[in-house]
Amino acid sequence: MKLLVHISRIFVGAIFIFSGFVKLVDPIGSQYKFEEYFSQNVLDMEYLIPYALAFSILLILAEIILGVTLLLGYKARTTLWSLLVLSTVFLFLTWYSAYYNKVTDCGCFGDAIKLTPWETFYKNILLIALIVVMLFRMKNVKEIFPTKVSQALTILSLVSFLYITYHVLVHLPIIDFRPYAIGNNIPEGMKYKDDGEIPKIHDFYLEDAQADLAPEILAQNKVILIIVHSLDKADTNGFKTIKELADKAIAKGYSVYGVSASFTDELLLAKEKYELPFDFLFCDQTTLKTMVRANPGIMMLEKGTITGKWNWSDADEIELK
Repeated sequence: MKLLVHISRIFVGAIFIFSGFVKLVDPIGSQYKFEEYFSQNVLDMEYLIPYALAFSILLILAEIILGVTLLLGYKARTTLWSLLVLSTVFLFLTWYSAYYNKVTDCGCFGDAIKLTPWETFYKNILLIALIVVMLFRMKNVKEIFPTKVSQALTILSLVSFLYITYHVLVHLPIIDFRPYAIGNNIPEGMKYKDDGEIPKIHDFYLEDAQADLAPEILAQNKVILIIVHSLDKADTNGFKTIKELADKAIAKGYSVYGVSASFTDELLLAKEKYELPFDFLFCDQTTLKTMVRANPGIMMLEKGTITGKWNWSDADEIELK
């Protein structure tokens, strides 16, 4: 039984740390997942949508810190009961998603590993079973370091994770698990493979009033896309910097396009107000949110290959060839 407790402790702790970390590097992705859960078609709790980012950060930090304290054996009783409560909440959400087919990807491992709702549901059952074993054998969950060392390591971990969270919110995710990661070629990602699976990149188009310009744009050598997935939620402080970047890029021979899912009239007003030297094309909002975790965000392309991505706040650091 002691061996089972030790194995359970390592396994559960590692799962929570991994699950928390892959979301920690991209908390905006977790925000979008919470917004999906809170939507009218799922839990019908739309009044919580404005707090989705706060929920995602608190959940991520709770996951990863509890994983750390479990491995350290620090405050074992509090840690295990907290893990049990958290896992039970996850169990309900994944059951609800699976049974009613509401959310096809729970996002428990961010974009790093995709699991179906039923796969996640059974994973949570396993975690709960192992946590219950440890609760019944609490005496075998001992600290591996003196208490003061465990406290210091826990605080250091929390401070480190808070800094990472701040960094990725101000800039972009430090690890990009999505199909629009730097170095990926968009046309290649849109091709169907022999296995018949849906391509990793789909619903990608860049439409003007008449046609889809994506094939033409993806064939060009020097392209910058200014991504504003939703104009009413955009950080308008960034448009001055965006204009300066666009002016410089156009002078150096880049083709610059705005891409948004907002209404054309709103985009025309924004273009005039901020004196933006480019036109806006239309693309699906979910696709745009997947492309860049910033609003506005910047993507640089070379014949369809993504050569750079930035939050608008980092526009001054972009080197134009």
